[in-house]
Amino acid sequence: MNLEKIGRNLKKARKQKELTQVQVAEKVDIHPNYYAKIERGEIQPALDTLEKIFKVLGVKSSDILPF
Repeated sequence: MNLEKIGRNLKKARKQKELTQVQVAEKVDIHPNYYAKIERGEIQPALDTLEKIFKVLGVKSSDILPF
């Protein structure tokens, strides 16, 4: 899994929704630093966390995950 590409896609989706990293993290119930690391491609979050992020951003997994 290309974590950097996923992070870039998440960042793009977040900016389109005009949300900050802190706002997304609060809605997903994770620490803002953890979310920032996801966007930077430094860590691979659990699948349930990714699903929550997708829901907050209003995207499908196919929009974010590079297959």
